[in-house]
Amino acid sequence: MEQSHLPDNTTFCVECRDQESSIFCEQCDEDFCEVCHGMLHRTGKRRKHTAKSLKPTTTPPQPSETMTTATIDTDNGNTVKNGKSTSTVSSVTLDGTIINGNGGGPTFGDWMIKRAKHVPLRLDAQERGMLRLLEAALNVSEYTDRIDIISYSNKAKRIVLQIKDICDIISGLLVSGDYKLGARLFAEQSIKENEEFFQRVFEVGRRYKIMNPEKMRSNYGKLMYMLMDSVIPEVETILGFRCVVPIKTVYDFLKQSECVDVLHDENIALATREVSTEFKTREQVQDEVQRKRAAIDALCKQYSNDQISAQDIERCLSSLSDNHAFLKSNRDPCEKMLKYLGKFYQPSKSESGYSLAIMAGRHGHRLTHSHSSQYSYVHQSLTLWREIVHDMFMLWHLSDEDLISSCNPYRLTNTGQGLQRIQPCSQVSRAMHKILHRAQNKSGSWVGSSVIHLGDRDVPNAFMFIDKYNQVARILAPIVSTLDKLDTVVKEDAELAHYIDSIYGGVDQCRKDILHDFFRFGFDGSGADNYFDAGSWCSQIEKKKFFPVFLLTGFVGFDGGGW
Repeated sequence: MEQSHLPDNTTFCVECRDQESSIFCEQCDEDFCEVCHGMLHRTGKRRKHTAKSLKPTTTPPQPSETMTTATIDTDNGNTVKNGKSTSTVSSVTLDGTIINGNGGGPTFGDWMIKRAKHVPLRLDAQERGMLRLLEAALNVSEYTDRIDIISYSNKAKRIVLQIKDICDIISGLLVSGDYKLGARLFAEQSIKENEEFFQRVFEVGRRYKIMNPEKMRSNYGKLMYMLMDSVIPEVETILGFRCVVPIKTVYDFLKQSECVDVLHDENIALATREVSTEFKTREQVQDEVQRKRAAIDALCKQYSNDQISAQDIERCLSSLSDNHAFLKSNRDPCEKMLKYLGKFYQPSKSESGYSLAIMAGRHGHRLTHSHSSQYSYVHQSLTLWREIVHDMFMLWHLSDEDLISSCNPYRLTNTGQGLQRIQPCSQVSRAMHKILHRAQNKSGSWVGSSVIHLGDRDVPNAFMFIDKYNQVARILAPIVSTLDKLDTVVKEDAELAHYIDSIYGGVDQCRKDILHDFFRFGFDGSGADNYFDAGSWCSQIEKKKFFPVFLLTGFVGFDGGGW
C-alpha cells in the first residue's frame, strides 16, 4: 500500500519491510529504517557498527526538546544565564524548548507556525449552530448498524441511502430552526446543489472533536465511518457530490488572510500561554491573566486590517491557547508520573517491600520482569505516551487524512471483537515510527517489542488508534490528581492526616503504596478474564486498599462518572 505514495526507487527497511530505509550499516551491508537500526544496534557488537545516512539533508535544524540552554525571567522577558541577566530574546515552547529569537537558528515563530498547521480553528457562533444540527442528526442515525453488517445487497446503494438520510435530517432541522435560511438553501435546491453547506457541517464536527476529545464519544465514530464510505469512487458517483474538505486550521486561516506574521510576533508566547493556578496566589493569577489579555489586545490592534478583524485574530490566538490547555491536561500527567517514578524508585536496586518485580502466573501477571526490567518497562511506556500525546493534534490530523483517503480502501473483518474496518494507516505509521524512535532515545533501553500495531486486528484503523491514546489522560490524570492533592487535604483536615499517618505511615508512604500497585499491576499485561480480552487496572480500583484515599481527594471515576 505505502509504495504507491513513494518514488519508484524507494527501498524499504530489511528488518520491518514496512518503513522507508534511511540508514545503511556498513558492517551489516543492509538498509534499515531509523527505528529498526536503533533497536538492533543499541547493544552488543552491533553497537560498534558504523552507519551512513541514506538521506543527507541540508535543511536547518528544527526546534528539538533537547535545546535547553537558558531559562526565562517571566517578569521582564530577559534571559537568565549563569545567574546573569542578558537582553537575549528567547521563548519557551510548550515542551520547554528554549528557542533563540536573534537569528541564530530556528525562532519561536518558526516553531509556532509548525504547530499552528495542526491546531484546529475554534468554532464561531454560526459553526456552533451547525454542530448542533450534526449532533442531532447523528444521534438518531443508525449508520454503522445498517452498513457494517454481512449483507448481500448492494453496499454502495445502502451507503448512499444512509448518507442522504443524514443530510435530509440536517436539512429538516435547519428549516425548523431557521426557516428563512432553510428556505433559501433548500426551497429550490437539492442536496447536491448544497454541497458546500454539507461539507462545512461535516468539517465542523471533525474540527470540534479534535479540540474536545471528551465530546461526541459515539457520534464521532458514525461521522468518520460515513465520511470514509463517502469517498469511495462508486459511492461518490452515485451521491453526486463530495462530503469531505480539509480541516480548517489556524495556519490556513491566517495564511488565507495574509496574516501569518502574527505568529512571529514576540507577544505570541504570552498571548497563547496557559495560565496555571497551581501553587500561586489569587493576585499572581490575576496578574498573569491581565498580562495575557494585554498581549492579546496588542496583537489584535497591530495586525487587524481589512482582510482580518481583531475578533478573528483573537479567535486564532484562543485556538492556540486551547492547544496549550490540551497539553497541560493530557501530557502533563505523563510527565508528573515519570517524576514520581524517578522520585520513589531506583532502576538498579529495589527497596524492601517495594520491588517492582513481577512473575507471569502469580497474582494475575502476564509478564515476567525483574525490578530493573519492570522499572524500564514502566518508564518507556510513560515516555512513549508522553511523546504521543505531545503530538496528538498532528497525529489526529494525519489519521483524519488516512481515514478519508479515496485511495486507501478498508476491508470489513471479524477481529474477535465484532466486525471491524481494517484499513492501512500509512501516514500515521510513519509519524509513529519517528515518535517511537524519539522515545527509545529518551529511555536509553527498551524492554519488549517495538512493533507498532496499525491497520491490523489489534488496532484496525486510525480512528481506533486515536481512541486508544485518548484514554491515557483519563487513566493517569485521576491518579496524579490524587497524589498531588494529598499534601493539601492533610494540611486542611487534622483527622484525615491522622488517618493517613496511622494506616500508611505518612503522605509519601501512601503515595508509594499507590504507585507500587499501579506500576506492577497496571503494566503487567493483565486486567481481563483471559489472555485474549483487553482489561485495565482502573476497573479494579474499588477493590484496592487505598481506594478510600482516592475518594477523600475528590476522585469521581476514570471516565467522569460517579461512584
